[in-house]
Amino acid sequence: MIRAVALDDEELALEVIQAYCGQLTYIDLLHTFTEQGKAIRYLNKFEVDLLFLDIRMPELNGIDLYKSLKNKTKVIFTTAYDHYAVEGFNVSAIDYLLKPFSFERFLQAVEKVKAQQELELGGNNDKSHLTIRADLKLYHIALEEILLIEAMDDYVQIHLENGQKIVARSTMKSILEKLPPTQFLRAHRSYIIPLKKIGSIFRDTAKVGDFTVPLGKSYKAKILKNL
Repeated sequence: MIRAVALDDEELALEVIQAYCGQLTYIDLLHTFTEQGKAIRYLNKFEVDLLFLDIRMPELNGIDLYKSLKNKTKVIFTTAYDHYAVEGFNVSAIDYLLKPFSFERFLQAVEKVKAQQELELGGNNDKSHLTIRADLKLYHIALEEILLIEAMDDYVQIHLENGQKIVARSTMKSILEKLPPTQFLRAHRSYIIPLKKIGSIFRDTAKVGDFTVPLGKSYKAKILKNL
C-alpha cells in the first residue's frame, strides 16, 4: 500500500487527485492540504510514501518546500507550468504531471512509484544488498561494499570500498531501517558503520578503513556489546 498526501492551493486540483486515487486499490490518500504550514507539520511528523505536490503556490515554491522537509518521501510534482520540469527532476522527483492531466497519465506516474516501492521492499528482504535511489537511478549496492554511511544535511553519502561515493536524498533513520541491524549500527548522529569493518576502537573513535569515525556516547555501548 502506498500511503500518500497531496498539497495544492486549489481545492479542485485536490479533488481530481482524490478521485484518481479512489480508483486505485494500492493507494491510500491519507490527507489533502491547501495550507502549506499544516502540510509541512504533518509531513515532518509522519512518514508517508508519496507526496503529490503543486509547484506554484502563493507562499513557498513547491520545490523549495520539498527540499525543506525533514522526513523525505517520494514526490510527484503537479503544475500548470512546464518550465519547472527540469528543476523538479533535479530533486529526484518520481514524475512531473502537467495540469490538466488524465487518469491514464496519473496512473503512469503512480505505477513508477509502485514499481520503485516494490523494488525497495525487495531490497529490505535481501540481506546482501541495499537498494536506494540517487541521481535519478536505482542503485543495488552490495552490503559487503559499504564502508560507512555519512549524513550530509538532507542527504546521505554512502562510501564504498572502491572509493566510490553515492549521494542520495534520505534520512539516516530511513537508511538504517533498510539495513540488517545485526550488521550495521549507528556510531554517531552523522555516521552508520558496518560492524565487521571496524578495525579498532580507541577512546571515543572507531577506525573504519581509512576513516576515523567519532563514537557518540549513546551509541558506543551498543557497538561494544555487538562486537
